[in-house]
Amino acid sequence: MSESKHGSQPGWIDPDDAPELTDAWFQSADQHANGALVRKGRPPAANPKKAISLRVDADVIDAFKAGGAGWQRRMNQALRRAVGL
Repeated sequence: MSESKHGSQPGWIDPDDAPELTDAWFQSADQHANGALVRKGRPPAANPKKAISLRVDADVIDAFKAGGAGWQRRMNQALRRAVGL
């Protein structure tokens, strides 16, 4: 029976094969402050939206989509007005 080579790791890796540490590499590396990972990107929203499943008539969806991009935001605004927010 032949030995499977999938998943086997070499016992030694030549350090000369390591990638060069460039400025681009350091820019993409994780950053830590006082031992805690510093998150990159947009900060969490104070009042995040929730994903739901909602059955809406097709003509209502079509009317919002006809307005182009941002139809979900416009639908959310219409619902907020409808409930007095």
